[in-house]
Amino acid sequence: MKISLLSVENIINRKNRRPRQELTFFIRLENIDFHKQVDVVWAGEDGIWRTTKASFYSHLKENVECWRARIMCELKSEQSLPGNIHFGLRYRVSDQEYWDNRQGANYQSEADSGILLGPGLTIASIGFNHRLEARQKSRQLMIAVDRSLQPEKVIVHWTTNDWQTTHQTACHFRHDYWNEQALSNARNPNQYGIGIWTARLRIGTHFRLQYCIACETAEGTVWDNNDGANYVASHKPLSVMVLNLHCYQEDNQDEKFSIIAKAIDNEDVDVVCFQEVAENWNDGQGDWDSNSANIINQRLKKPFHLYSDWSHLGFERYREGVALLSRYPFLYQESRYISDSEDVYNIHSRKAVMGRVRIPYIGLINVFSVHLSWWEDGFKAQFQRLCEWAGQRHGRQVKATLLCGDFNVAAGSEGYRLIVENHRYEDQFLAANHKGLFDQIFRVNDAHWGDLLNDDYRIDYIFMNKDAALKVTSARVLFTHEDYGQVSDHVGFVMTFEPK
Repeated sequence: MKISLLSVENIINRKNRRPRQELTFFIRLENIDFHKQVDVVWAGEDGIWRTTKASFYSHLKENVECWRARIMCELKSEQSLPGNIHFGLRYRVSDQEYWDNRQGANYQSEADSGILLGPGLTIASIGFNHRLEARQKSRQLMIAVDRSLQPEKVIVHWTTNDWQTTHQTACHFRHDYWNEQALSNARNPNQYGIGIWTARLRIGTHFRLQYCIACETAEGTVWDNNDGANYVASHKPLSVMVLNLHCYQEDNQDEKFSIIAKAIDNEDVDVVCFQEVAENWNDGQGDWDSNSANIINQRLKKPFHLYSDWSHLGFERYREGVALLSRYPFLYQESRYISDSEDVYNIHSRKAVMGRVRIPYIGLINVFSVHLSWWEDGFKAQFQRLCEWAGQRHGRQVKATLLCGDFNVAAGSEGYRLIVENHRYEDQFLAANHKGLFDQIFRVNDAHWGDLLNDDYRIDYIFMNKDAALKVTSARVLFTHEDYGQVSDHVGFVMTFEPK
């Protein structure tokens, strides 16, 4: 099904002697498109139908999401509580509408009745969230188990190192759970025969938690393993954006700077690599207030750490260069010419900048922001110098080195082959989006892999060293007509990385 009920909780809270009915819906849906709307359409005992919007709550597994809707109704002289409710779930996406309403019969949830699980569910991890919070060293689990199973034990099997080692934690049955939720005097707690079991998993400073749940009964073991994918919760992955700013050549340039800043905030980016960063020439002295990376940085909700350097005169009026923005402080930063020429009046004089940052729960990474010349104008020598520099800075404690930016060589071209065929750096956009093609290029050495890139016109990349301790988990194209709109003569890319 495109949309289905996971659970609904119906509790009357009597805190401060003012009854309040609390309804919580967890909804499972297939992620068809980014733009979507999910609603609970419901009616209480007054018979009036209402619509309550749900919001994204968590990723369950690839292309499957959990959404949540909450309704709080306080008893007032002019307003009664909803009491028993009828409801259905509606999902609008890509000009289609999908329902889960029991084929028109609707679901029912009686007042103060506790949790009702969705059809076919007898055990479920309630309120699972895929994200671990900063400084969170443990995860509390709430597990709903249908008493018809006659559970003898409920055990969580879990790992923090991708099942290299495992732990087992016994859950505790909460006799008092519904009274705590309703603050005593529950009208009819646990009407649907659902028992609540809880466990706390101590995960320390590990990046990722994976778990599944076993309910041991006299008839055998019943599992909840998230449809075979297990439950996976992790700290925030590293998010890196790459964008060529087009050196002040855009119409409505100031507005586009604001759009870029908005995207960095919205996409929760951690490190930004800009190319064609420009500021007024000012007789070669520059003008920091007009620096495009600085302007964008100042428009973020909270400015990042910024490191920028310029290499040559661009468009006869700008100091042109590259920049790094980082949510986390630079532990080390450096810029170098990687071109044969260091003449500021030669557009093929090219500098790169690098920064080392410590990413929480991931470790040290080195990031380079680069803008190389075309193949016929010095690309090969520039890339070789870049690799030598990156190798010098890649110590044993560094988890990954990322070469990011505008490489001015098309995918599959001679310059691209120079990068990938030395087997030191791998194209992370392919790794995230074209697994089969990535394997042909980097794992199998298929002699004809270049033919498969004929329609790939990228010249902006993130390359990561092959022996990195990280893996790319997503890669998206930004600043197209489908999202924020065009802000440059290049599109942007944002990619996320996690420990292997």
